Amino acid sequence: MNKAYLGLGTNMGDRVEYLSAACSILSESTDVNITKKSKIYETKAWGYTDQPDFLNMCLEVETELNEYGLLEICEKVEQRLNRERIIRWGPRTIDVDILFFNDIILDDEKLSIPHPRISERAFVLIPLIDLNTNLVIKGKTIDVYLNSLTLEERGQVKEYIGDEK
Repeated sequence: MNKAYLGLGTNMGDRVEYLSAACSILSESTDVNITKKSKIYETKAWGYTDQPDFLNMCLEVETELNEYGLLEICEKVEQRLNRERIIRWGPRTIDVDILFFNDIILDDEKLSIPHPRISERAFVLIPLIDLNTNLVIKGKTIDVYLNSLTLEERGQVKEYIGDEK
């Protein structure tokens, strides 16, 4: 059984519903079992900043699929939830990224594992820490990377209490 960590993000429409729908669609697959869910966090946009705030969360999953099979499932979730790729780091109904897959290190035209830029993104590190503090990138645990970010960067990620639904 393979263990993977997925990052989910959304900043369009009913953000909570998009996260919930993505989890439901993932659970519909007999090849993916969600074993843990992080809290939901609200985050200022990163990269392209002229857009609404994001809701982000991470999932720990088990799967018999290889990393490319899991990537196909993630892409199908995005397609079913009408993800459009118009602006890099732009608004989206849902984004489902493979962050880690077992201990694989991979970088090809289809997939990079661990996901690039995790170490720079508090909105990924904080929900990942909810799931597993022992995850390692380049010999350092994810909490080391989180602590290397500025207070301002970390402070832009707030636990989501809710204002939708």
